[in-house]
Amino acid sequence: MKRKVFWGIIALIIGFVIYQVYIFTLSENDNIKPIYLVPDNAVFIVDTERPIDTWDEISSSEIWTHLQSNQQINKLSEGLNSLDETFKAKKEIFDFIGERNLVISVHVYSPKKYGLLYIADLQKFSKLIFLKRAISNLAGEGYRVTKRVYKEHEIIELYNKETRETLHLSFIKNQVIASYTHTLVEKSIDQYLNPVIGRDINFIEIKEKTDTDGFFNIYLQHKYLKGYLNCFTSSSNLDFLNKEAFFYTGLDISIIEGVIVQATGYTNVDSNSQTYLKVLQNSGVGKRSAAKIAPKNTSLYLSFAFDDFKTFNHNLETLQQENPADFKMYSDQLAMIEGKLDINVSEHVYSWIGSEIALIHFNTELSKNKKDIAAIIKADDIEDAKENLQFVLSKIKENTPLKYKQINYRGYPINFFDLKGFFKMLAGNVFSKMDKPYFTIIDDFVVFSTSPNTIKEIINNHLIGYTLENSEKFDDFNYNFEKKSSVFAYVNTPNSYKDLLSLVDNKTRTQLQKDKPYITCFSQIGLQLIAEDDLFKSNISFVYEHPEEIEIHLKKEEELKKKLLEELTPYKDSINTLSSENFFNLHPIHPSDLSAKSYQEFYENGKLKFEVDLNDGLKDGSYKSYYENGNVKVKGHYKNDKQSGTWKAYDEQTGNVIFKKHF
Repeated sequence: MKRKVFWGIIALIIGFVIYQVYIFTLSENDNIKPIYLVPDNAVFIVDTERPIDTWDEISSSEIWTHLQSNQQINKLSEGLNSLDETFKAKKEIFDFIGERNLVISVHVYSPKKYGLLYIADLQKFSKLIFLKRAISNLAGEGYRVTKRVYKEHEIIELYNKETRETLHLSFIKNQVIASYTHTLVEKSIDQYLNPVIGRDINFIEIKEKTDTDGFFNIYLQHKYLKGYLNCFTSSSNLDFLNKEAFFYTGLDISIIEGVIVQATGYTNVDSNSQTYLKVLQNSGVGKRSAAKIAPKNTSLYLSFAFDDFKTFNHNLETLQQENPADFKMYSDQLAMIEGKLDINVSEHVYSWIGSEIALIHFNTELSKNKKDIAAIIKADDIEDAKENLQFVLSKIKENTPLKYKQINYRGYPINFFDLKGFFKMLAGNVFSKMDKPYFTIIDDFVVFSTSPNTIKEIINNHLIGYTLENSEKFDDFNYNFEKKSSVFAYVNTPNSYKDLLSLVDNKTRTQLQKDKPYITCFSQIGLQLIAEDDLFKSNISFVYEHPEEIEIHLKKEEELKKKLLEELTPYKDSINTLSSENFFNLHPIHPSDLSAKSYQEFYENGKLKFEVDLNDGLKDGSYKSYYENGNVKVKGHYKNDKQSGTWKAYDEQTGNVIFKKHF
């Protein structure tokens, strides 16, 4: 009897081993790819084949060490470390399962709310019943486990008694899906029955082109990006996003030298979309060079480049022709300008434009906290550009009653003309807000802006060599990008932080203010698109710096700029002595509107500091300044921007004349 029992047990063991060999070697492969379970409204999809090793490398980096001091990120880190320890405690399961492909997708499931879905590939291990039980047992006493069925698939619900959150799990063939948002698990099951993204030829094209050499891959589905960003800001700030322009972007994520995060890959474009990017894609690539005159404190540098402007303009007009109403408006406006001024736009404007048109944004003291934006156009032949622009200006003065002015600032003529739609012709709607531009010429560049003070600041920085090209940090960062591109965007995060706050909603702004050290630590961010066949080759990179190092660097840069400007501007005695020079040696002014009739400045308490009459942006007429108590301080007249006649200075308390000077 005992012998029969013994041999019976041996037979069961042999049978089980044979069954396992069949399961893992001979049975038909009935696996499913994780992408077939990702709901079709995914904004981001993160894919890694070695999540454990990847997490070990990332968590030991200098970047993650800093980010862990953030309360929210630290909480996430503790959760991941806790999960890691849980698996290590169950070593037999950890060793048995090993590294598995992990997919994480991000979805907007209701207005202003988004959730994450996790998909882990267990391959043939999912056939083992005891594995499901083992995973459920990982929950421990801190969880309450319930189960329900959705479309014939069992969903396990793990309720965390402490956090009151519920993790929803389900097994589909070789995949385990999980989310804290129950609708995402249900939508994942729906995708199993009818997959969308996994069968989308546009996604397949990008996935095949994206390398897998880095830590992980990330895929962006552009048509849902606007809805995701709307979770943090108002829709009005996102009008620039055209959800129909791009299909997908696929990126391979790497960390270079421990401080530069680089994402390289490809983006596909809807060939039927009527977008500016379609024009750039068909216009080749060009060399970026606007950094030669962009101030070192530039917060945004956006470059559009092409083989040549003639090709770009032809493609732009072709795009406009696809919308007959817009093309007619463009043609009529072009004909009106040419007829009124007796010029040929193609000959006198387009002929001298080179291979780059760029936008830069920065903040200056002259702007009084307004946003300084300038358009920079690289000229093929700057002498040809000067000659033709001067011809256009002369025709404006000769043939129209439109306002035309010119001032000279440090040897650079700044020109202004009020000609609606003129600048829009150069590059379409991208620069459509520059209806009344000022412009000057610096080296081989024509610089446009709606504010003369912006141009003055660019001139100042150019004269002292305080430019992006002379920035060692920018030069080191720029090395990670190719010299020629179709689109290039550069963001200096510490310089643009205040602008970022102005774009988001109140809730997000409050959080960003708390998280400033964890945002500005990625001090430089760059994005590059290079036209390559029917795709854009993509590169997104950002560099990490410790916040303390950033603050030290910013202070050094402020001191350096101040010193350089002092060398540029004649030194002014700051000792407060009672002499006529202190009253009559007045500081220059920087009016933002050269057509204004007067200019005023105020004390911090809101009281008037001084006022002066203007003519074409120059001081011309009466001048009167005041003490903070409201009494008159200085009176006089200007003529052609120079002090003229007899000037008088008055005592602050008695109002008596204390100095006179004749100019």
